Amino acid sequence: MRILHTSDWHIGRTFHGVDLLADQRRALEALATVVREQSVDVVVVPGDIYDRAVPNADAVRLCNRAFEAIRDAGAVIVATSGNHDSPARLGAGSAFSAAGGLHLFTTVDAVDRPVVLADEHGDVAFYGIPYLEPDATRAELGVPGARSHAAVLQAAMGRIAADLATRHSSVRSVVLAHAFVIGGEGTGSERSISVGGVETVPASIFGGIDYVALGHLHSPQTIDDHIRYSGSPLPYSFGERSHRKAAWLVDIDGSGGRVVTRVDLPVVRGLSVLEGTLEELCTENRFDSATEHYVSAVLTDAVRPVDAMRRLQERFPHAVHLEWKRPAGVDSGSYREKVQGRSDREVLSSFLADVRSAPSSSEVELLDRAVENVTGQRDSTSASPVEHEWVRSA
Repeated sequence: MRILHTSDWHIGRTFHGVDLLADQRRALEALATVVREQSVDVVVVPGDIYDRAVPNADAVRLCNRAFEAIRDAGAVIVATSGNHDSPARLGAGSAFSAAGGLHLFTTVDAVDRPVVLADEHGDVAFYGIPYLEPDATRAELGVPGARSHAAVLQAAMGRIAADLATRHSSVRSVVLAHAFVIGGEGTGSERSISVGGVETVPASIFGGIDYVALGHLHSPQTIDDHIRYSGSPLPYSFGERSHRKAAWLVDIDGSGGRVVTRVDLPVVRGLSVLEGTLEELCTENRFDSATEHYVSAVLTDAVRPVDAMRRLQERFPHAVHLEWKRPAGVDSGSYREKVQGRSDREVLSSFLADVRSAPSSSEVELLDRAVENVTGQRDSTSASPVEHEWVRSA
């Protein structure tokens, strides 16, 4: 049986405020293409299908189209809910969707009721363990004293082992789980699932399973030959800019042996962290390769430039993050020195110019009203907004 392991789609996620649905559509279309070209039988998705518990309508439509494309390409889908998903919402209508080849595991009571699919060698049992929040699931799992992810996941695996023991020894097994397994490495874009500071679980919990498809961590990783993270199909932080996103193609033979092949996914849009003065970033040829990337810029100008993001986006239309790093040796001066002799209006206008752009005349009037309401005095400064633009605080 040929299985494609992907996870952590996070449909509906934004990247520094930028909508990623178009990028996610391309990434999920690429997965459907792999299914078709590689004659995949089953696609497994262990959690975080959506980025939030209540996805918006566009995210739901994209998810439905992705499932449809994968089914049209010839694969059955087995998926679980992750810590970002709402189990109730994701699992709504699961009994009906299973009839169409989409099997959703979102409840504790279903962890030991696998989807059993057959190939020329016999049956393969697919068990889905949704993300297990200890406080919410320990009673249902029969471990009322459990406080850690390891404890509740161990209880769930106990149920799976008991079910496997009732089946013929020739039945092969695949487990989907959404967890942080010891040996895995986070990227910084995952939401913490720690409980009392303990979020990891030992790989030994999954003993006796032919293949374990993990979700939660966003980079492709091998914990053991049969225990792997596929990672997310797109990078969701600048810390992932060096990662090549991928999925695992898993061929399971009649005895449960595995041949696992990495399938690299296309780079939808690159990520770059650029450093230099605003003038250097906007003009120098060495930054040409990043013009269509998502860009995080670190400015090294001696004085914080005015309207820097607008200027950056003229060259890098997908610039999404900006910070200013004071060059070494530049005296910042004290706050008292910076504001000494300046009116309230000048200080406030300078702040606005630093973080956004110089205020308009109408905005200056609003600032004057705010100061008057606080101090009871009208600021008589006559400087214009244009003049304020040249008054900079460090």
